[in-house]
Amino acid sequence: MTFWQLTIDCRDAARLADFWAEALGWSRTPPTSPDTPWWRHYQGRADENGAFYDRLFDPEGFRPPLWFQEVPEAKVGKNRLHVDVYATGRDESLSLDERIAIVDAKVTALVSLGATVLHGERSDDPADPYCFVTLADPEGNEFCVG
Repeated sequence: MTFWQLTIDCRDAARLADFWAEALGWSRTPPTSPDTPWWRHYQGRADENGAFYDRLFDPEGFRPPLWFQEVPEAKVGKNRLHVDVYATGRDESLSLDERIAIVDAKVTALVSLGATVLHGERSDDPADPYCFVTLADPEGNEFCVG
């Protein structure tokens, strides 16, 4: 099996790690399970509190970690890759109004942490109702909340 992580270039790793920890509900501390070689690798490299200032981990230990790699240059241009944050959990049983309320609450919380709203989209089509908002994180990286 191939192990991988998502690396995000940035100017301020601690700030982006703080932001994305709140956005995703992830931790700076590697999980203790599942007990795999890559998790042991991270656990052995953490600070005295078992945490990282520049990495985030899925608390369940199933998803790849995020590394915020500090680079000297600022972001230029549009992302070629972005994160979709499903605040609704992609729960198909929710009504469109319920989805909108959940998305709006998440967007409000993320804006309070430094995100900027770029635009939103919504479809009231009963066959395919949806709503999502495109935002930028504190360093301008685009992502969606749906």
